[in-house]
Amino acid sequence: MIITGLCHKGLAVNTNGMKIDNKTVLKLYESMLKIRHTEETIAERYSEWKMRCPTHLSTGQEAVASGVCSALRKDDFVLSTHRCHAHYLAKGGDLNKMIAEIYGKATGCSSGKGGSMHLIDKRVGFMGSTAIVGNTIPLAVGLGLSIKLNNTNYISCVFFGDAAVEEGVFFESVNFAVLKKLPVLFICENNLYSVYSPFYVRQPESRKIHKMVESLGIDASTGDGNNVNEVFDMTQNAVEKINIGKGPQFIEYSTYRSREHCGPNFDNDIGYRTEEEFQNWKRRDPIEYCEKELLDLTNTDIENYHNKMQKIVNSAFEFAQNSPFPNPEEAFTDLFVD
Repeated sequence: MIITGLCHKGLAVNTNGMKIDNKTVLKLYESMLKIRHTEETIAERYSEWKMRCPTHLSTGQEAVASGVCSALRKDDFVLSTHRCHAHYLAKGGDLNKMIAEIYGKATGCSSGKGGSMHLIDKRVGFMGSTAIVGNTIPLAVGLGLSIKLNNTNYISCVFFGDAAVEEGVFFESVNFAVLKKLPVLFICENNLYSVYSPFYVRQPESRKIHKMVESLGIDASTGDGNNVNEVFDMTQNAVEKINIGKGPQFIEYSTYRSREHCGPNFDNDIGYRTEEEFQNWKRRDPIEYCEKELLDLTNTDIENYHNKMQKIVNSAFEFAQNSPFPNPEEAFTDLFVD
């Protein structure tokens, strides 16, 4: 499904013969740019000590979030993980409220109480994110059940990493979704690492995640998570299958995070991954690939798009820094303890 032959005044044609218009490709590109500039600005300003929460950045993984969410409708549900900025923004989440949340401000999407890992914007169907690995997978299945019970035509989509498929709740959730034929889209972002543990020390090296999941009775596929058009195309196909009643779908996208597991820095120096591996993936940067191979942009075009997006991001940071902190007497409101 790799898409080739697109110039910025033409059409992309994938291997299915399906034409993807330039407007769609530009939308995908701008979505990735928004994520990249937001997170790079977080990384740049994190040392100012005004953002006092842990932050997990998705630099290098933007194509999965943008491609998947662009194939969904506004009313479709999305849930995410600790590495949630990209999913929130790609689904249309309010940028000002996200940055304000990271700054702990009252104008944040969780009133300044949740921080980077607890984002929500129900206005666009982004139903939340949490820090616990695999925690939102059963919630997505629950939303899928509500869709079926209410006889609505929404889809419930959940993002998670490769380590989440090692959790028991993943198998329980997929089993229930298959059994009840729920409209759930499972998206696995395989970036090869769980914190500092590579894939081969956690799972059998010869085993493919999508093949293992397929044995649970669900349609499962895999794709290049750094090719935004392939992600968009594959996700559209999965959405169509769900809409015609073929039950839940699972897609594993291969991708790679550039920065450290948690924090704004690069961590190649600590030895859990090689510089060669890092550089190989850097050459497959999803945004640069889109600029050169899919849109064929000139250097001037690229600079203009980047400058435009950085202005939007700078405005969000200004909003956040000028916003008030929550009132102390509200510290224990809107909190839920299980």
